[in-house]
Amino acid sequence: MPAIRSIFADVLGDDDDPIPEPPAGLPGAVRAVATEAVNRLIDYQGPGYAQLYVARLRRFIGRRNVDDTVFAEIARLLVVRMAYDDAIRMAQLKLAEAEAGQGVPADDVRKLRLDELVSSLPETVADYALWILEYPGWLHLPVTLRFSAASRLGRRRLRIEASLRRWRLSSLRYARERAWVERWLHMIDRSLTKQPAAVAAVVATAEMVRGHGDDYARSLSDWNLIIDQLVKPTLEGALSCPDLAGGITEARAAANLDPRQDTLKRVIARIRERAGAGA
Repeated sequence: MPAIRSIFADVLGDDDDPIPEPPAGLPGAVRAVATEAVNRLIDYQGPGYAQLYVARLRRFIGRRNVDDTVFAEIARLLVVRMAYDDAIRMAQLKLAEAEAGQGVPADDVRKLRLDELVSSLPETVADYALWILEYPGWLHLPVTLRFSAASRLGRRRLRIEASLRRWRLSSLRYARERAWVERWLHMIDRSLTKQPAAVAAVVATAEMVRGHGDDYARSLSDWNLIIDQLVKPTLEGALSCPDLAGGITEARAAANLDPRQDTLKRVIARIRERAGAGA
C-alpha cells in the first residue's frame, strides 16, 4: 500500500523519501502535467505526498473512456485540490516570494473563518475545539490574517507558520480534503462505468471547489449538493438522467447565480422532476 505508507511517512516529517516519477504509461500531455504536479506537491508537503498523487493517477492508466484530454484534466485538478489553500500554504508562498531576492513583496491580507483555522489542528483537538465554538455561534466568525515579509519579525513568523506543514496531514482539514478527493475520484470511476458521456463533466466539477473562507465553504456546499442530489443518484440508478453532463452544466450555472443556493436547489429539483426520480 504505497499510498498509505506515503501518508504516514509525511505525517512523521520524513522528507527522505525518493522523489517520485510520474507513472509509466501516461500519455505525453498527461505526463507533462503530472511532472509539474509532482514538483508542486513536493514543495507543498514533501515527496511522500507527491507519491500519493502518483498512486491516485495510476488508477486511470489504460482505463476505457479516459482519453488524453480527460486524463490531463484529472491530473491538473487533482493537484489543485491536493495543494489546497490553507494558512500554512499562504505562509509558504509568501516566504518563497520573499526569498526569491526580488525586493520586499507586498503584504497579503486574507479573510478566513474561525472554523477553517481550527481545522488545521490535529483531528482530536480540532473536533473538541469546534464543539466548544459551536455553542456561542463562533464557528463562522471571520478572521483576518496578514502575511508579511517586510520585517525580520514578519519573516520569522512566516517560517514558523510554514513549518507547521509537518503536522498538516494529521489535521482535521486534511482528513476532510482527503475524503473529498476520494469521493470525487470515486464519482469519476462510477461515471466511466455507468455514463461515460458524463465523465468530462464529472471531472470538471472539481473546479467548483476553490478559495478560502466563506467562498470555500460555499463552493464546497454547492459541490456536495450537486453530487448528492444529481450525480450520485444517477450513477446508482435511483435517478434516470440520460444527459447527466447537461444536468451538471445546468446546475453549475445556477450555483454561480445565487450564493444562498436557492436557485441551485430549484434547478436541481427541476432536473430531477424532468428525469423522474426513483423512490
